[in-house]
Amino acid sequence: MTYRVTGAVFSDLGVASSFMALDWVQQALQQSLGYKAFPATLNLRPRSGQDAQTWALVQRRLKGIELRSASEGFCHARLYAVEITPPIVSGAALLRGAVLVPTVADYPKDKIEVVAPVRLKDQLSVRDGDQLTLEFVE
Repeated sequence: MTYRVTGAVFSDLGVASSFMALDWVQQALQQSLGYKAFPATLNLRPRSGQDAQTWALVQRRLKGIELRSASEGFCHARLYAVEITPPIVSGAALLRGAVLVPTVADYPKDKIEVVAPVRLKDQLSVRDGDQLTLEFVE
C-alpha cells in the first residue's frame, strides 16, 4: 500500500539543528539511511484532515527504522523513508529523505520533520506556506 501525505512548510524554533549536528546522530543517520543528512529538518503540517489521518496511519502501520540514542539525555527516534515530490514551480527532481519522529510523549501529532542529504528549502525553492507531498517507502 502507498501512503501519501501533503503538508505545508512552516518554520519552527530550530531546535532540531543542534540535535542533527551531533556526531552520533549523523553517524546513525548515515548508517540507517545511507547518506549524511543536512544538519536541520524541514517542518511540515498536514494540509488536511485526511493528510493528518494518513500520517497517523503511517506511524501505526509502518515499522520504520529505529534511531537509538547513543548519548544520555537524548531521546530515541523513528525514521520513515520518503520520496519528496517538489512543487512543480521549483523545477526540482524527486528527492529521497526520511521523516524523523522523536520518541517523546508530548511531540506534536501534526508536526512532520523531514531530513535529507541537502537543505530542502534551498533545493526545492520552498518557503513557509508552500506544500510538499511525501510518499512513504517501505
